[in-house]
Amino acid sequence: MEVRIGVVHTAKELSYETDADAESVISVIEAAVAAGKNFVWLEDGKGRKIGVPADKVGYVEIVVDDPSRKVGFGR
Repeated sequence: MEVRIGVVHTAKELSYETDADAESVISVIEAAVAAGKNFVWLEDGKGRKIGVPADKVGYVEIVVDDPSRKVGFGR
């Protein structure tokens, strides 16, 4: 699935692919923001760590892979 995070005062959004389920990503972000942590640490599908300032998270968009979406001429 793809996760997009908007950071306050930044024109671009952070976008990455992960193998984690949506609920685990949501719980990690909510826990870090609620606890007043400095960073939200997330891991992408390749094992890289991504740190986002917890107090600067503007929005989070989670795009779950949809098997009905086709690429090219497939229908």
